[in-house]
Amino acid sequence: QVQYVESGGGLVQPGGSLRLSCAASGFTFSSYTMIWYRQAPGKERELVATITSAGSSTSYKESVKGRFTISRDNAKNTVYLQMNSLKPEDTAVYFCKVPYIAGKKNNWGQGTQVTVSS
Repeated sequence: QVQYVESGGGLVQPGGSLRLSCAASGFTFSSYTMIWYRQAPGKERELVATITSAGSSTSYKESVKGRFTISRDNAKNTVYLQMNSLKPEDTAVYFCKVPYIAGKKNNWGQGTQVTVSS
């Protein structure tokens, strides 16, 4: 079955950094674009960053450009999100996921909580 295990979140002061990891399993990781999402309290889940299957192309939500970097290690079936210059508005639960995998149930993982506060 498809699984996503996110980790690396925590409490950090404004201006600080965190590196999130997401270990995926149950599908051919190297064949899929991976996406980081986040969901803040009382808000809808939103796309933060994407990376293509070979890692050759990335894209970002406008508000995180220049601060966040998405990367992947296909040998480890893991996608990362390096977050620098964190702001209170980055506070959210962060998830990784492939949008759609044919023939497989593709549930969300538990996410990892990021809290930016002084």
